[in-house]
Amino acid sequence: MSHLLYDVEETIATITLNRPEASNAYSSKMVRELVNALDEAEGDDEVRVVIVTGAGRSFCAGGDLKAMRDRTGMFSGDPVELRDKYLRGIQTIPRRFDSFEKPTIAAINGAAIGAGLGLAATCDLRISAEGAKFGSTFARVGLIPGDGGAYLLTRVVGFSRALELILTAEIIDARRALDIDLVHRVVPDEEVMDEARKVARQIASLPPKAVRTAKAALYRSVDRDLETSLHITAALQGLIQRTEEHDQAVRDLLENLRSD
Repeated sequence: MSHLLYDVEETIATITLNRPEASNAYSSKMVRELVNALDEAEGDDEVRVVIVTGAGRSFCAGGDLKAMRDRTGMFSGDPVELRDKYLRGIQTIPRRFDSFEKPTIAAINGAAIGAGLGLAATCDLRISAEGAKFGSTFARVGLIPGDGGAYLLTRVVGFSRALELILTAEIIDARRALDIDLVHRVVPDEEVMDEARKVARQIASLPPKAVRTAKAALYRSVDRDLETSLHITAALQGLIQRTEEHDQAVRDLLENLRSD
């Protein structure tokens, strides 16, 4: 049985974590399937936006506690083997998202806990259900954010807020998540996918090469000094400004202005 569902409707791909009986906690199989789904979406020219969500009542519960207890699957082996499993297993997810050029939206339908919070933070935009819960709860089980969460949370909410979430292991609700900019929007539970699709359609309606290049410009500039950022964006602008997509968009806008 697949631990993940992949569906494409028009220009939007939806990736659904599919272990509802385990609150969509990660398995080695799910990790591989998630990376493969991103590969498929990136290679499909028809796909412009990707939505990530969870089956059932949870978004993603992070690591499987039973597998941790039993030291099986991704948590098996001696310390060196376990380190390698992190590097070649769950940490392939933030690496793949980091190189993924198309916009991604997390439709957070329920609890996003531990590495599940990290997954939400890897996405570009986060739409939350009112009933969702969030927590970087590694300290509760004597661990640290080994999935990339320390870096990801800092990038999303800033160093101070990330420290607070990680050191207290507090679980917060959707409204608090909105207050600290962990999520972009909060909607009624039954509307989370509709809202995610609405945002996805808005993004997909724009020139796709420009959207992908804008995403690259933002992520590659955020931790750089001004001069480096200016050089990066000059190079990217030089590329995008010589595409037929740009030329057509300018022609369309001028035509609309004339008709007004």
